[in-house]
Amino acid sequence: MLYPIAISTGDDDHAWGVEVPDIPGCFSAGDDLDDAMAMAREAIEGHFELLAEDGAPIPSAQKVTHHAANPLYAGCIWAVVDIDVTKYLGKAQKLNITLPGYLLNRIDEYVLHHPEEKSRSGFLASAALKVLQQER
Repeated sequence: MLYPIAISTGDDDHAWGVEVPDIPGCFSAGDDLDDAMAMAREAIEGHFELLAEDGAPIPSAQKVTHHAANPLYAGCIWAVVDIDVTKYLGKAQKLNITLPGYLLNRIDEYVLHHPEEKSRSGFLASAALKVLQQER
């Protein structure tokens, strides 16, 4: 899932600050832009590990456009961090499902052209998670 990060520029005396708007309380910083983005990944993954330990839900990610309109983030640089949230959802379990051939072909074609999905199972998990997170 692509999580937007709002980056406040640093200078000689201040670090580059990072906030993850979709994850309340998730902040980080770095010595430069590259370091700030790397530290944001660590902050998000650490946050998700704690949520998983507590059995709390993993927050869904909104689009950058949604957050960029918020005056709180005026002047920020935007980036996205790709996080595989499935590893925070519990141990993988095998199942046997039946799908129509046409739908299965469309899923496989989508996965082929969207490497972020990594596999058919990853796509199905991602799609299910999106629908379930919309119900909250």
